[in-house]
Amino acid sequence: MAKQGVASMLAVALLLGAFATIPTAVQSIGVCYGVNGNNLPSASDVVQLYKSNGIDSMRIYFPNTKALQALSGSNIGVIMDVANTDLGSLASNPNAAAAWVKNNVQAFPGVSFRYIAVGNEVSGGDTQNILPAMKNINNALSAAGLGNIKVSTAVQSGVTAGFPPSKGTFNSAASSYMTPIAKYLASTGAPLLANVYPYFSYIGNEAQINIKYALFTSPGTVVQDGNNAYQNLFDALVDTFYSALENAGAGNVKIVVSESGWPSAGGDAATASNAQTYNQNLINHVGKGTPKRPGPIETYIFAMFNEDQKTGAETEKHFGLFNADKSPAYPINF
Repeated sequence: MAKQGVASMLAVALLLGAFATIPTAVQSIGVCYGVNGNNLPSASDVVQLYKSNGIDSMRIYFPNTKALQALSGSNIGVIMDVANTDLGSLASNPNAAAAWVKNNVQAFPGVSFRYIAVGNEVSGGDTQNILPAMKNINNALSAAGLGNIKVSTAVQSGVTAGFPPSKGTFNSAASSYMTPIAKYLASTGAPLLANVYPYFSYIGNEAQINIKYALFTSPGTVVQDGNNAYQNLFDALVDTFYSALENAGAGNVKIVVSESGWPSAGGDAATASNAQTYNQNLINHVGKGTPKRPGPIETYIFAMFNEDQKTGAETEKHFGLFNADKSPAYPINF
């Protein structure tokens, strides 16, 4: 997931197991399934928790055999990541990509794969491996008769620059690899997977960003950008991505928000109340779209569980909607 300093699904009818009906507006919400925690439920129990709460989409961060077995026949739509450590071999060797697809996709015909994320927030020299690895995975899927599964990569807001949103571009450090990726996505019809965290933007610039703007609770327009009025930071971040895609010559590429969330403990503004407010408002909002692109935004909340084995800032351990015992971290109402 996005780490502090660089700018991880729920139709959270989740909570308390009490909500049988999910409003239409939240049907584009999924939840990321992270596994970096002690005593987490079994994969089969996790899939049942998704199903019993009406969560119809999941992101997993590597080819997790137990999760894939549990997902078989569930009709839960899946984003599955290629581990960043595998990018080099997949970029340089089409046979390695074919083997990856055979072992991790073809071997699980009952799983409803939606997207393959070739790397998550890749940095450094590995960025040059993203596009060739994407192409090799895409070719392997097509050769296997699985061309309906779209291939993309997941990036964080730090690859963009510019304010207001209409001025968004891929920044100077990222443009060399993001512009070709964007054009490739345009050619294949795949979306760009974007990890969007108003929380990190807020704590990185509290002097200029009001927390209400980050939590979707501003009473009116905060940023006027031509004809577009922004009342929340989430929309501004997503539309900055859209402007960057347009400026890269890939204006037809859509955004799937592959992570968004707010921590409930461990740092500045990380409270259960703020996490509840953010995630509830996110759920209520994403059916509407952004000023630049109205319409439902497919969005994945990070994350299903608190993960006490995560490294980095203490907040990284507290993004979960649920605790390890499957109790809700805080209530969310529909």
